[in-house]
Amino acid sequence: MTRFALDSIEPTPWKNGGGTTREVAVWPPDAGLDDFAWRISVADIAADGPFSAFAGIDRQIVLLDGAGVRLHAADGSFDYRLATIGEPFAFSGDVAVDATLIAGATRDFNVMARRGVCRAQVHAMQHGFSFSSGEDAVALFVLRGDWRDPGASLMEPLRANEGVWYPAGVTAAFHALAPLDADALCLCVTLTTESGQ
Repeated sequence: MTRFALDSIEPTPWKNGGGTTREVAVWPPDAGLDDFAWRISVADIAADGPFSAFAGIDRQIVLLDGAGVRLHAADGSFDYRLATIGEPFAFSGDVAVDATLIAGATRDFNVMARRGVCRAQVHAMQHGFSFSSGEDAVALFVLRGDWRDPGASLMEPLRANEGVWYPAGVTAAFHALAPLDADALCLCVTLTTESGQ
């Protein structure tokens, strides 16, 4: 597994200057934007502007901090207010999207999966949960509170803005994560390779 803290990941600016991105994990390792199977990142949106289109990519976005952002598809297929922290919203990367801040800068968690190669599921967890790593890649990211693995595979609790990811293709293992705080919130991302890949 690979453990990470968001503050230790260097941000890179968007091409349009409207924000910055921190790449949390990508597969295959060192893949670029044109050849990843999946990619997880955290973006800070500082100004209104367009999202880049990613042909063939399924996207999910989760508000982490701030009042939120309105996402309007250029083809009119959706007009969505991302305003609830921890609630995933899925959309196609084939469509160009205009982002309008609701009330100031926001921070967002992003998952991109290449259609036909990988399928991603994103769930917000408020209570203890269990998962298996091995066949699927799994990533966890803590929004609030401290989380501990009772089985002690994580020696130290995961805290806000920290996470861990387990690559696929390693020895299968069962894990459990339990919150230590009443208002704890954790994202669990499961990345499944499509059959034939």
